[in-house]
Amino acid sequence: MNGGTPVSGETLPGAGDEDGDAPDRVVCHVDMDCFYASCERLRHPDLAGEPVVVGMGYEPGESIGAVATASYEAREFGVESAMPISKALELLPRRVDADPDDPDAPAPEETGRYLPVDLDFYEEVAGEVKAVLRDCADTRREVSIDEAYLDVTDRTSWAVAGGGGGTADGGDDDRSDTDAPDPPPSGAAGPAEARTLAEGYARHVKDRIEREAGVPASVGVAPNMSAAKVASDADKPDGLVVVPPGSVAEFLAPLPTADVHGVGPVTEETLAELGIETAGDLAAADRDRLVEELGERGPELSRRAAGDDDREVTPTGLPKSLSRESALPTTADESTKRETVSALAVDVARRARDRGCLYQTIGIKAVEPPFDVNTRARSLPGPVDDPDLVEEVALDLLAEFDETRVRKLGVRVSKLDFAETDQATLGGFDAAADAADGDRAHGGNREARNESGDGGKLTDWVDGPPDREGDESGSGADRERRGTDEGQASLGDWS
Repeated sequence: MNGGTPVSGETLPGAGDEDGDAPDRVVCHVDMDCFYASCERLRHPDLAGEPVVVGMGYEPGESIGAVATASYEAREFGVESAMPISKALELLPRRVDADPDDPDAPAPEETGRYLPVDLDFYEEVAGEVKAVLRDCADTRREVSIDEAYLDVTDRTSWAVAGGGGGTADGGDDDRSDTDAPDPPPSGAAGPAEARTLAEGYARHVKDRIEREAGVPASVGVAPNMSAAKVASDADKPDGLVVVPPGSVAEFLAPLPTADVHGVGPVTEETLAELGIETAGDLAAADRDRLVEELGERGPELSRRAAGDDDREVTPTGLPKSLSRESALPTTADESTKRETVSALAVDVARRARDRGCLYQTIGIKAVEPPFDVNTRARSLPGPVDDPDLVEEVALDLLAEFDETRVRKLGVRVSKLDFAETDQATLGGFDAAADAADGDRAHGGNREARNESGDGGKLTDWVDGPPDREGDESGSGADRERRGTDEGQASLGDWS
């Protein structure tokens, strides 16, 4: 919202049900900015401000493969996600080919840095982001490695900050101290003239992601999922756009139909043939005619364009793992680390028992400053429910890091079993192989990958991404053909 003088009251001016909003629901859509490129900048700070292209199926020096993501600087040269590397190189030559003394070579300022995809590393950083989201919202829908919905209604509200409407849980900006400086305004949406607790909490989530995971995110906040998604795209990169209740239809109305959640290039073309160019046009369109042209999706898209979306934020499937992490002031103190891991182990085991699941792998994470991630894990002979064992194994794994300075610690149980099965005997547990692998990347070891079966599979986009017009995430072909979003290759769940 535009910055303004806070006013008292429980609701925002103009809030109500006339647009089909749910005034008491607060939904955040978190969308990581050029995620793969951001991850590369995390471990290669010299890439800051440089055009960066991350290619899948690409090897340094070659021209085979496709663009997995392009930084905003690279996009200024016309490079887009899913574009063949050969085409990208025509638009943006490699930096290594630049030579200021060779008139036939490209100028350095007209070249970019090309890197191959490193899925393990991106998944590790995504895990850091996921840990923040998990701590900030009990209700989450993780759409992809770089995108998630949060329902934070139970953590904050649309009440005006400082207006007596309560406080948001954990939001650094939700303070009533009149001497504290105001944060910068969000990317402005809607007629509200005051900051809400919802904006403060969203800023808290956004700041925590950048502080703890080291990568930027854009966040949209609205009373429903589709509006929150549009809002997160409205001020990229590193944006925060808040659409208060009662203003969703007004916010959407001038936008092109391509921006409506669920409208892909084929639907956009069909709507244009009907004279429907904007979300406002779509909201006002004859819905019987839309049924004739688009089937039942037509009226649904019309409702979304009008700001009416009553879908709830629901998790996707059963989790592949359960974990808790805790950020610390950087410390090498052994007792502090052991106390932290013990507390995390107790909490993880409790969560597993509350969900009625068994686990077969117990692991820890130790993050050295600034962002060097180390993980260790141990597999059991079979699935168990044993809180004492979780703590015992976690502390045993932690012993490797007794002398190590850490800024974050975590405990995880994985290979979950939600079936009503007998627990495996622990006979022979001491002889079980330690599953901590030797995969060294980003300064540390990582637990074995692909516990979910297909977590490392890349989408084949060499000849262009598949048409995913009906995909709930609204990513993939629809966004990439317009060049409006990252379209990262799929890593499956963030688990």
